Amino acid sequence: MYLPGYEAQPGGPKIPELATVADYQALQKWLSLERVVVTQPNAYQFDNRAILQGVAEIGQERARAIVAVAPDASESEIEAMHTQGARGARIMQLPGGAVGIDGLAEVEERIRAFGWHLMVQFNGREIGDYMATLKAIKTDYIIDHIGKFMPPVAADDSRVDQIVSLLDRGNAWIKICGGYETSLSGGPEYADVGPIAKRLIEHAPERVIWGSNWPHVGVPRMQYPDDAEQLDVLLHWADESTRQKILVDNPAALYGF
Repeated sequence: MYLPGYEAQPGGPKIPELATVADYQALQKWLSLERVVVTQPNAYQFDNRAILQGVAEIGQERARAIVAVAPDASESEIEAMHTQGARGARIMQLPGGAVGIDGLAEVEERIRAFGWHLMVQFNGREIGDYMATLKAIKTDYIIDHIGKFMPPVAADDSRVDQIVSLLDRGNAWIKICGGYETSLSGGPEYADVGPIAKRLIEHAPERVIWGSNWPHVGVPRMQYPDDAEQLDVLLHWADESTRQKILVDNPAALYGF
């Protein structure tokens, strides 16, 4: 979300346009979504006020937040965000991220006592560089964007095997989200990303969540993906009982809804 009254911070990208709570609630109504987890955009860096205001406007009975936590954040700062609905910290190993993998261990140490998890995004083609760090995580953590292989790899690629091995350790989750950002074949089939998603879903359906990736940062408005299409891909990638886990049961367990 990008709310009025909050400016982009040094180190992050510009804010393309406002994306308000009312805008998101219109999307929720269209897609029949009842709950939401909002993620701190890179533009705000460590200024989490807008994202927490969004949670406050929606209400904590239906909303949670993933925030940017500085490696030297104080316990009182994290406690204050927890009270406002934050339940996770974003690690972004891509340009513009507030905290990269080099700060992951320190951030995890800060958030562990609050039962938070990490949301980690990186180019899946480089996962070998990060395996030692990921294996050392003691909290729950999410591997974002279907592993975000840029460009996509085959579903039986050794780097997908590495994600599978992390899921088997019991504290990793995978988020099905933003296939359009990495797919070269495009929607609605996402024929190059879909096989990766299907393999991970079939392997560990109890460790999968879904995200809309709204408001599609970095994509020109005229090229926005169809939001309904982003949800409908699950019709092709998961059966009905698994969709119930991905969309309802798994996020409820992870976020305490």
